[in-house]
Amino acid sequence: MFRIALLSLVVVTILSFIPPPVFNRNSFPKMSTLDVSREVVKKVLAVETPEGAGALVRRSIGSMNLRNLTPFLMLDHFHVSRGAGFPDHPHRGQATVTYMLEGSSKHEDSAGHKGTIEAGGVQWMCAGKGIIHAEMPIHLDGAPDPRGLQLWVDLPRKFKMADPTYQELGPDQIPTAYPNGPDGAVLVKVISGKSHGVESPVRPLGGCWFFHVIFKNEGAMFQDIPSSWTSFIYVLKGEISIGSAPSPHAAFHTLVLSSNVNETGVSITGHGEGSEIILVAGEPLDQTVVQYGPFVMTSRDEIQETLIDYQMGRNGFEKAHTWNSEIAHK
Repeated sequence: MFRIALLSLVVVTILSFIPPPVFNRNSFPKMSTLDVSREVVKKVLAVETPEGAGALVRRSIGSMNLRNLTPFLMLDHFHVSRGAGFPDHPHRGQATVTYMLEGSSKHEDSAGHKGTIEAGGVQWMCAGKGIIHAEMPIHLDGAPDPRGLQLWVDLPRKFKMADPTYQELGPDQIPTAYPNGPDGAVLVKVISGKSHGVESPVRPLGGCWFFHVIFKNEGAMFQDIPSSWTSFIYVLKGEISIGSAPSPHAAFHTLVLSSNVNETGVSITGHGEGSEIILVAGEPLDQTVVQYGPFVMTSRDEIQETLIDYQMGRNGFEKAHTWNSEIAHK
């Protein structure tokens, strides 16, 4: 009995000098037992079609296959070749978010704003009661054609007749989050909203989060999303899987996510090296959407008033028939 007790004492003494194993916490996704992932409820392939003056776009939201996804009105993945562009055109009632992936693009409007969106930069324009706008690509020898995303977000009715506003971030002004640590496989460019303790300086009218998620290697992450918000993923490159479903989703697909009250966010796994996605979430709006081209209001009467305002050059459209952008009329 004494020999057994002595042996136990020796073992305990030896173990007390052995340091505990060290685990690299950054090698694992930071998920809690309370995380419940959303799942894919609809999948739409964005097919490339002509748009504007010679541009090509892959449209998913706003197409016949995905018409209603409040507060989102349109999602275009655009490629603008030499000689193409989006010359002077009006807007009312929505926000347009332009995020450049490659190349750069100039913009100019009737309120006096102008500038350049570089690759990795974003322009968040609230059209409000009315503005005339032009977006033209920059083509340089040896540089890639401009490619990017434009998202239209419906404005709450109380902001539809507000004065136009801009928020712009250059590529070095967009903060980056690292869900699994700086050495992990995943990084998140926080264009708007909050991700893993990092918050964007963009303050959109109405709730809207916009993330560019890049998988440097195969890895996984969990992104919190406010309960009941509408959310979707657009796959830019590679393949990913969502939630508990192992089926992969390839590039150019828009994935609409579920919004059950018990779901706290979305679990995303990137397969292989270089997978990239856009993850967007927004607060749904309890209002009717009546759209006539670039005008988005809540009733037919408001659309009729908008057309009259545009024709008469008033209520935001004062320069509709006198202003010409420099970038589209060189």
